Amino acid sequence: MFLTVTISLIRGLGEAMKLFGFTLLFSLPIGLIIAFGAMNKWAPFSRFVSKESKLYGFRPISAFINFLVWIIRGTPLMLQLIVIYYGPGIWFDNNIWGNGGRMTACVIAFVINYSCYFSVIYRGGIEGVPVGQTEAGLVLGMTKSQIFFKVTLLQMIKRIVPPMSNEIITLVKDTSIARIIAISELIKAGESFMKSDGITWPLFYTAVFYLLIVGILTLLFSYAERKLSYFR
Repeated sequence: MFLTVTISLIRGLGEAMKLFGFTLLFSLPIGLIIAFGAMNKWAPFSRFVSKESKLYGFRPISAFINFLVWIIRGTPLMLQLIVIYYGPGIWFDNNIWGNGGRMTACVIAFVINYSCYFSVIYRGGIEGVPVGQTEAGLVLGMTKSQIFFKVTLLQMIKRIVPPMSNEIITLVKDTSIARIIAISELIKAGESFMKSDGITWPLFYTAVFYLLIVGILTLLFSYAERKLSYFR
């Protein structure tokens, strides 16, 4: 029985890691793009109104991105997953995902959610780099792209590793939310034995797998922090 449970949980872990991997693959770069959008300084009305006007410093792109981030961060991931998966069926009487699209819908929901969280971490890291270093780079004749990649980026990475590691570890545990749309991830695999065999220990056994994955990630991030310690 123990072997059967273990094999089933390993399969569930595989689904959870698939969701984890795809979420990181897409949300990390998209989060950086969102961060740049949130910091966009384009103010189209500044040319047409006086400095006393409220529209003078209005930045539409930044305002729109920050509004979307506020919505995503302010609502539960579970609700977002339900809306993305079941929404098309409610609105158009046609579920575009079908049974085979559960993982696709789940990845989209997770990517949107974590991209917004990562964007805030990115923005904090970028804005945490002293402005004087950017000004020094301009004085030396460096372009803005050179300053970002050679001055800002490395220091940003050093600053964001601790909060980013926390979010990524949270992502490992959040994969359990996928069971809401009947994806057979780790927790759902453990719950299935409660229904079929009336035993509860497989559900608690799933903690061993989560602790193992989180332990590996903790070691990796600790190693990354040590490697980046030369910025001190």
